[in-house]
Amino acid sequence: MLRASVLERIAIAIVSTTLALVIGAGIVALSGYDAVEFVYSLVYGAVGELSNVAFTLRQSTMLILAGVAVAVAFRAGVLNIGVQGQFVVGGFAATLAILFLAPLLPGNALVGVALMIVAGGAAVAAGGAYAALPGLMKAYADANEVITTIMLNFIASGVVYFLLDAYLRPPGAAAPNTEAFPDYVDLPGFAFGSPSFSVIGFAIALLTVAVVYVYMTQTGSGYDLVTSGYQEPAAKYSGVDPNRMIVRTMTLSGMIAGLAGALFAVMILGYYSDPNTFPTFGFDAIAVSLLAANNPLGVIPAGLLFGGLDAGGQYIGFTLDVPSELVDGVIGLIVLFVAAPELFRAAGRYTGLGGDDG
Repeated sequence: MLRASVLERIAIAIVSTTLALVIGAGIVALSGYDAVEFVYSLVYGAVGELSNVAFTLRQSTMLILAGVAVAVAFRAGVLNIGVQGQFVVGGFAATLAILFLAPLLPGNALVGVALMIVAGGAAVAAGGAYAALPGLMKAYADANEVITTIMLNFIASGVVYFLLDAYLRPPGAAAPNTEAFPDYVDLPGFAFGSPSFSVIGFAIALLTVAVVYVYMTQTGSGYDLVTSGYQEPAAKYSGVDPNRMIVRTMTLSGMIAGLAGALFAVMILGYYSDPNTFPTFGFDAIAVSLLAANNPLGVIPAGLLFGGLDAGGQYIGFTLDVPSELVDGVIGLIVLFVAAPELFRAAGRYTGLGGDDG
């Protein structure tokens, strides 16, 4: 997959998605359900109406940001499985910034923008600091980053829930939620008119991808990061400190994850809640990054695909009497096919239809 061209990737994605839909429809039909209605609902739920498109873009926004966070680390040869935890910590830091500063300032749109910028900065700092911990442990204590980041996911959810429930739950509130953000702390929906999606949020995700791509391809520091992932001995020979690079990479990855958390709190929730109930964007982002071959630009179509499948799958869950396990299985089949391009490249070589590596 790493050697596939852009056109090959697009063709592979279209063919594999179509093939997976055909096979999935067959499984649905064999299970006794209407396969045509299933496929129609999956597509309609993703792009059938403006509100469905908004939901697809909302999910895609989070998956693109989290996917880039994962890709940065993977590209540098570091396995950051803790994006979910950094996402939680970042969103919580953004919430604290808004809730503690808002009462001290006048309530107007300008202050709202300022609060969101401060909240974003707090989330980036918190996410980066939280990700730096496993980076330091790996670099200077030889700790396995897979284990440490997974455990830090649980620690983040547990500690944030405790603080939320013990100190931030409004008096008399039954659910472990903070009070709602002021009305002026929100991103406008513009054409979509959705209360939980804003074009600005999607633009922030795309801008982040662009910044990361430029950093990794046009700067010396980014070149060192990528080189250390592919050729660590060569990077070390050229003067790159591998331990420092690990910490820097994890910190950068966590900063992006923290920004995703801030966007989730401001754009989607409008308050903060039990992190154990949050969507698993940080874990889903691993598949998004792998599908994109850890290329920051490739994360955009991969995130859109996953966002569309998520939206379509949830629409089926609300409208059709199809077991959620079957829906998840078919969607998983699509992801599996799309993420296994070598299967189709090998088939092309075997049948003489192309697929040479060069």
